Amino acid sequence: MVVLEYSQLEELIVRIREISGFDFSGYARPSLLRRAGRYLAKYSMDLDELIQHIEPGGSIVYDLIQELTVNYSEMFRDPEYFKRVRTEVFGYLESYPSLRFWVAGCASGEEAFSMAILLKEAQLMSRSLIYATDLSNKVLTSAREGVFTLGNARSFSENYLLAGGNGSLSDYYHVAYNKAVISPELRKNIVFSLHDLTGDGVFNEFQFISCRNVMIYFTLELRQQVFKLLYDSLSMLGFLCLGKRETLRYSGLEAHFKIIDSALNIYQKIK
Repeated sequence: MVVLEYSQLEELIVRIREISGFDFSGYARPSLLRRAGRYLAKYSMDLDELIQHIEPGGSIVYDLIQELTVNYSEMFRDPEYFKRVRTEVFGYLESYPSLRFWVAGCASGEEAFSMAILLKEAQLMSRSLIYATDLSNKVLTSAREGVFTLGNARSFSENYLLAGGNGSLSDYYHVAYNKAVISPELRKNIVFSLHDLTGDGVFNEFQFISCRNVMIYFTLELRQQVFKLLYDSLSMLGFLCLGKRETLRYSGLEAHFKIIDSALNIYQKIK
């Protein structure tokens, strides 16, 4: 892996912002250094070569942005979290005539599909709409297709059962060309769209927001900015769910939320 200096990374951040408008200045530097170094090693480039190739209208800048952002996920990741949402949170939400869910930083759609399965099994899907957003068009294209390897599907099935699934995960996909394809019925209530948590604003009001394993890569200042966006997007008594390594602490909004589960970072907006 190519090792970059911090000064070189700052030069790269400026170039990306100039060409694409995407600003990495609020991202934690150690993670960016590792990812940028991997990208350079992958294409056998040095930094000067990369910067020369980052041009308006070119594809390299968007490939680089995808490399620098976090896209790893799996269905029913942290099964105990989904089990808690199923048994605790849905009890609060079942009285609503309509429900809007936001899965922020949805990557390839695994969490959005997991939430759709939970809603279907709780008989809430018919009155629910899931907005799944990411800053990368490439991963959103993959998410809309809803195609996974059979190996991943087997792994996801174990998570599904641990999350309290009522049947078999295979009920929600069919096999085609040795791939698992999420059923159209499950996808019809999911809207995949572009949204940058670090630069875009409120676009709807939600009863449930999942923003898990995204903000661990942000600086404190950027986390505070994003928390304000999530707070403004959440309806009163709505739920905010974070990743295991994330917390509302130091957000400046702690007093506005009730802790539903401190270990799983599930919160409810109370003021």
